[in-house]
Amino acid sequence: MQPKYSLQGSTHRRTETAILAGTKSLIARSGISGLSMIEIADHSEVSRATLYNHYRDKEAVLAALVASEVNRLAELAVKAGTPADALESLSISISTDPALAAMRIHDAAILVSAMTDTTSEHYITIAQIIYGATKSQAGTGIAMRWLLGQVMQPITAEQSRDQALLLVENTLF
Repeated sequence: MQPKYSLQGSTHRRTETAILAGTKSLIARSGISGLSMIEIADHSEVSRATLYNHYRDKEAVLAALVASEVNRLAELAVKAGTPADALESLSISISTDPALAAMRIHDAAILVSAMTDTTSEHYITIAQIIYGATKSQAGTGIAMRWLLGQVMQPITAEQSRDQALLLVENTLF
């Protein structure tokens, strides 16, 4: 028999996962600007009270979503194997993300601001992930600029592979 609190923890995580998935789906549909806590609760199929028990406001939900997405990207890069595979995986994920696509249309200023904050913990985390794959400071800087460019100008999966290979072959990886 599992302890009562372990069940509560897994329910808590499932609820948060549902909230973040619902939020990302809403962002993919219409961006961040018009998003409300009521919409998030309804789309996530949780009560408003439950939503507010997990997050104090929309900014807290968005911060949790960004942290979750950074963790997802970290897992992609770590599982990829070679530096080229890691860069390709990150590139494809960034270029095909429907929430980023909607933000390019509806929230470009927010997106640019988030991408250019090199002091943000998320920017630093992604840079550390890339450095872990490449073991090169110069290569990390180049790869970060390449990936950040794709947030605003996505590329195809084939381009992701070709460019990732070129980056690895032509930098100090």
